[in-house]
Amino acid sequence: MPEIFDKKGGFRKLHSFTLATIIQLETLRFCRRFISHDVRQAGRKFFDPKGRQYDQMTQAARSGRQNIIEGSERSATSKATEMKLTDVARASLSELRGDYEIWILDKGELPWSVHSQDARAVNAISLDAASFQDDMVHESARHALEQRNKYARWLDSEDDVVVANAMLVIIGRALNMLNRQIEAQGKAFEETGGFSERLTARRLEARNRGAAPECPLCGKTMRRRKSERGDFWGCSCFPECKGTRPV
Repeated sequence: MPEIFDKKGGFRKLHSFTLATIIQLETLRFCRRFISHDVRQAGRKFFDPKGRQYDQMTQAARSGRQNIIEGSERSATSKATEMKLTDVARASLSELRGDYEIWILDKGELPWSVHSQDARAVNAISLDAASFQDDMVHESARHALEQRNKYARWLDSEDDVVVANAMLVIIGRALNMLNRQIEAQGKAFEETGGFSERLTARRLEARNRGAAPECPLCGKTMRRRKSERGDFWGCSCFPECKGTRPV
């Protein structure tokens, strides 16, 4: 019988989490560099009309990363919740991708073609496997920054359109990974069931094991039977086996 609890956590070793970390960091940086959230002048605060976009982009990036974390942590007791939160992460990053796309269009430019040299170069970057020892938070943060540096040529550009295009490719890659994660989670749920199903099965097994003893003659599970002298345990293979036990 499968274990009641699925393994939880482990998100720090996922490439999708590494990319989500890069996406959140670079979205914060993009907004600070190219979108003015508010302007202070002579002690007075003036709200930039793009301030709402700043908030929405940074929150969408945060949601993408945080829901991967929460989904992974909830996987021990609810595969359905894990899938739902992974899907929320996917939806948040899709929303963020739309913001970068509109940013490029608003500049009078077009997003890179998938056949362009830059798009191919960004998409061809391979991520290193995450290998941690005993300092998970520190080492995973270092790993994310090391992987981020592979994209530095585009992410450090002074041209906001170049940065936005690179982010489009990176987000698209993260979305493909999350699609595969959800498919794998669904397959695991189909094969082993959810926490509630496994808990019910385990409880039934324990109850049946405690209520019905084994036959002293053949070892088969016994059944409770009635007679004129009262209840007793009789072998489930009766009449082939006539083993009995008192209740």
